[in-house]
Amino acid sequence: MRKLYHVLIALCIAGTNAMAQQALFGGKMPVSPEINKDNTVTFRCVAPEAQKVQITGDFLPTKTIDTPMGKYDAPGTADLVKGADGVWTFTTATPLKPELYTYNMLVDGATVNDRLNVYTVRDIANISNIFIVGGERAELYKVNKVNHGTVSKVWYEDKKAGLTRRMTIYTPAGYETSMEKYPVLYLLHGIGGDEEAWMDLGRASQILDNLIAQGKAKPMIVVMTNGNISQEAAPGQTSEGFIVPALGLPKTMEGSFEVSFPDVVKFVDSRYRTLADRDHRAIAGLSMGGFHSLYISINNPNTFGYVGLFSAAIGKQQSGGENEYIYNDLDKKLANLFASKPHLFWIGIGNTDFLYKDNVDFRKKLTEKNYPFTYYENDGGHIWRNWRIYLTEYLPLLF
Repeated sequence: MRKLYHVLIALCIAGTNAMAQQALFGGKMPVSPEINKDNTVTFRCVAPEAQKVQITGDFLPTKTIDTPMGKYDAPGTADLVKGADGVWTFTTATPLKPELYTYNMLVDGATVNDRLNVYTVRDIANISNIFIVGGERAELYKVNKVNHGTVSKVWYEDKKAGLTRRMTIYTPAGYETSMEKYPVLYLLHGIGGDEEAWMDLGRASQILDNLIAQGKAKPMIVVMTNGNISQEAAPGQTSEGFIVPALGLPKTMEGSFEVSFPDVVKFVDSRYRTLADRDHRAIAGLSMGGFHSLYISINNPNTFGYVGLFSAAIGKQQSGGENEYIYNDLDKKLANLFASKPHLFWIGIGNTDFLYKDNVDFRKKLTEKNYPFTYYENDGGHIWRNWRIYLTEYLPLLF
């Protein structure tokens, strides 16, 4: 009996041979998640001898937890109900709005993936399942039948870091077959992320393909750097091997990345057919990436004509180090930036984001100085759902 228990629970926790799984259910496996006609969603987990099975995900009502940086919204949980066949089931009480959602199962307190759903994403060291409820804005997150751009992983010499480092670059459909020059967006990730984050979690290539195909965004090159100046590339893609992804990496917000960034721009302009001027160059980022976008742009006031701050970690810099000067004289540098008349200074944040007050104070500073900016506020906290929304709002305003 003990052996049978391990075989069955493995369907939810670790997976087994597909033919053996199917044999247990007469050749047809349970479906999870199942998006019903009314957009309610049913989840299933095969764990006949588990005592308790729950689900946690960003489609459930949030709960507030306290962190050293303030209050933070965390996904709620819901109980699955056990059936006579050993399959646990949960169906959402109400239809889900169109969106891309993430979730995990909890089997007797252990966090596991839904082994009936092969689609997962990594966020730092956490692996979650994903699914999309289609319609409205969520259609932008799908791979649709449109012309697709090319996504490349590109290595370059970072002289400031003393490393060969990797970035992700999106070139729009038609780039390889034309001689046209394109504007460039530099799109930066948050703390703990890397050059893969905007592609995997942010659905950036799908959003770009779809908005460009719809004529709502200009064809553009998008450069997604690794903002962790101490890293060669994303975990598992470096000479260090399969290291454990970590949140607290050195030299993330002490000026080194900002100092090195002009060399990134030079590299891109030398390698790709870019419109290499301020009017055709944009920068934006989420959380730490918003922080980087702010300080890169104000220290290089004639480089970027468009600046986007998505839930920006304003005022969270680390003290000490030879590059700390990057964060000095904020008011003077802001004055220089706005004297250059940027085409767009865009700020977006959720009304329950733990960085909300910092952004309120920053907007107050801009307003007092009569610096023009565009502001977008929505529900929710410091989550990828919001950052995908901000990207879809920001892209159509560029160039």
